[in-house]
Amino acid sequence: MSDAHPSTPVDELRAAVLRAAAELGATPKASPTLERPKQASHGDYATNAAMLLAGALKAPPREVAGRLADAIAVELGEDLDRAEIAGPGFINLFLTDRWHAHALADVLAAGDDFGRVAADAPGRHVVNVEFVSANPTGPVHVGGSRNAAYGDALARMLSFLGHDVHREYYVNDFGSQIVKLGESVQARARGEEVPEGGYQGSYVQEIADALPGAAEGDLAEVSQQAVALMVERVRASLAAFRVEFDTWFSEKSLHDVDPRTGVSRVRHAFDVLEEQGRTYRHEGALWLRTTAFGDDKDRVLERSTGDHTYFASDIAYHQDKRERGFDRMLDVWGADHHGYMPRMHAAYEALGGAKGELELLIMQFVHLVSGSERASMSKRSGEFVTLDELVAEIGVDAARWFLLARSHDTTMDLDLDLARSESSENPVYYVQYAHARIASIMRRSEVTPDPVVLPGAELHPSERALIQALLAFGPAVADAADKRSPHRLVTYVLDLAQTFTAFYRDCPIIGDPAEEFRVALAGATQHVLATGLDLLGIGAPEEM
Repeated sequence: MSDAHPSTPVDELRAAVLRAAAELGATPKASPTLERPKQASHGDYATNAAMLLAGALKAPPREVAGRLADAIAVELGEDLDRAEIAGPGFINLFLTDRWHAHALADVLAAGDDFGRVAADAPGRHVVNVEFVSANPTGPVHVGGSRNAAYGDALARMLSFLGHDVHREYYVNDFGSQIVKLGESVQARARGEEVPEGGYQGSYVQEIADALPGAAEGDLAEVSQQAVALMVERVRASLAAFRVEFDTWFSEKSLHDVDPRTGVSRVRHAFDVLEEQGRTYRHEGALWLRTTAFGDDKDRVLERSTGDHTYFASDIAYHQDKRERGFDRMLDVWGADHHGYMPRMHAAYEALGGAKGELELLIMQFVHLVSGSERASMSKRSGEFVTLDELVAEIGVDAARWFLLARSHDTTMDLDLDLARSESSENPVYYVQYAHARIASIMRRSEVTPDPVVLPGAELHPSERALIQALLAFGPAVADAADKRSPHRLVTYVLDLAQTFTAFYRDCPIIGDPAEEFRVALAGATQHVLATGLDLLGIGAPEEM
């Protein structure tokens, strides 16, 4: 989605490689790679451009690599120390200290815009990210906490990359589960056991105590009052977790008649489908031809009794999103929704939506582990760990870090003992400590940071590695956002902190002849660490 980025030193390096290729009179058959080799002895960056040109030039790749290396040397001039040919035709580029110094200067000059894409950049989308969306029949539990951290981090990254992002919570306040909640509250208000299939948690008693007259009140009214209280509780829990929503969308509103049109949004969606010839009646029920779009069978929208299925609400909801102008919709769903995906994609296309506009992202389960114990989570039995309890146990920063540290499509164990620890073994503590250490350096140094005042000697390999790590920030954010994988940014931030730690070990700063340069490098690192942590919704403390 994010296909436009401001020019960076690495972009300019890639452009130089392409200009050099053009000098040879050929165009690569694919976009050449430009990557940092795993071993520093293999250069600062390596490209496979020669191998992509070999066919067009009708010459062996290593021969083409030699010619291309000469052309690249002309393009880069003083910025290139040397180019070496490796393996079947890779070109390893060794860049000068001058190139690294100017690259660092570019990072500092970009300031808050470093790695960011302008809001008016090509490829910008109006994106709806709908996440958490748990039934309002209990507090947010740990499973919902993972959805919250994931959806929020994804929204933050997409905004950073120039997209117009709208965060939305879909409140499932319509259906049998809401009736069960009302019945459970009324039972508790009367001092009775909740009915079979009801909700057992202590929060049910808290709701009953907060609703005078709940014992004998109208069930539908008590149910909606209970929902309102739970939504406020959920809203407060998520806000404390640094998650805010632009819209809390009521499922019930989809079934309410709009006084302007005289029909509900569900009925409006049915009309849209009928106009496109996508529905039919069979045995008194209304069916959607989802098989026309790859589903294994057609689906019922309205039963012969006139009752609407849950699927009908989802279709109306996504039609409403389309009409609100979103051209990308990202739905973050729980693991139990995997089998629901084909019919939802089919319904979206039946409404007239294009493939690729709707993305259904399935979250896997998270287990809390302390020692050898695992906590179970069940809203009905009341035996579950809430988001509030998790935050009280390990804090917001650790909770968000660990919930984001693994790919969303894999089940994960959250080690509470590790998350609590204040040691270098705890990755979030390690990264935050690196940021705080730099803040201390910046307070103590009395020099004016200057990225182009190079040390008398050559740059230390750890200095070069840290500059290259900083330059990888923008691509890391874009990669994490485009692949819907915030854990990739977690990995980048940890790697950057580790690279800084190696630099701090190898390169004295305060009082060193290279202090001006190294303070500039440390300051740039502090800024990128803080920005990366903020995109993950994690604090960057100045002191620890």
